[in-house]
Amino acid sequence: MEFILVPGMTHDLGGGFVVRRILPFRKKRMVGPFIFFDHMGPIEIIPTKHTDVRPHPHIGLSTLTYLFKGRIVHRDTLGNVQTIMPGEVNWMTSGRGIVHSERIHPEDQGHKISMEGLQFWVALPDETEDQEPSFDHYDKSQLPVYEAAGFRATVVAGSAFGLTSPVKVSSPLLLMDVHVSAGAAQKVSLKPAAADFEIAVYVMAGSVNYGAETITTGNLGVLNSAAEVELRAESGSHFIIIGGETIKTPRLIYWNFVSSSRDKIKAAAKLWKEEKFPLIPGDEKERIPLGS
Repeated sequence: MEFILVPGMTHDLGGGFVVRRILPFRKKRMVGPFIFFDHMGPIEIIPTKHTDVRPHPHIGLSTLTYLFKGRIVHRDTLGNVQTIMPGEVNWMTSGRGIVHSERIHPEDQGHKISMEGLQFWVALPDETEDQEPSFDHYDKSQLPVYEAAGFRATVVAGSAFGLTSPVKVSSPLLLMDVHVSAGAAQKVSLKPAAADFEIAVYVMAGSVNYGAETITTGNLGVLNSAAEVELRAESGSHFIIIGGETIKTPRLIYWNFVSSSRDKIKAAAKLWKEEKFPLIPGDEKERIPLGS
């Protein structure tokens, strides 16, 4: 696979909440099982109802939310209520179907706050697309960290540097949050777990070199990862490494639905339009219209 540079594109979610959308991209729809990737912020906002993500459904995927600044309250149709803080992980698996909302913490309403984080959709393997929905939360202290001189890597999901995250992923994948200190530079070597294990690097600050290629702030570089890859992270860089084994069957994506079956997506859309999905306890009054 040739090196592919994916430029992040700005997208307004409403109420002035701007994100940088990385995936899907026309030349690269997925990286391993990662089919959607938003970099939220960094932004300062005065929260109103327009900055909340109102109840909406998912099928066929897991969502992974990882924050750097701010806090968000997650609610879902299983009855889970969880505030996610910086350095923590929310992992929600929709399977056959779930509805959730992500709202500003009540104590932050009307106050200027800083918000930044990452959200991913991870397509479920063929054999678990229709599993029962579930939700798990992981505190910052649960995520393993590898440190060397001027280098710090948090293994958010998957395994690297002999460390394994407790996040209960559905297929072989990797997500790492890497910092290289100012005044330092670092070589990072990664060996894919399998021949079809893709690896990509998203740069949040600074730059990362891969051979003759340079990945700069706000861009994702999809690497030629058939063999061991070597990166050089420049001084003061902050970057995210994602990767995983490719999904066997091509995935379709429509609105908030991901599936190997067009019929399943049509059925889910019909259920949402007809208001037949379960309601979220404590958040029953609002919903995002189909296709919005």
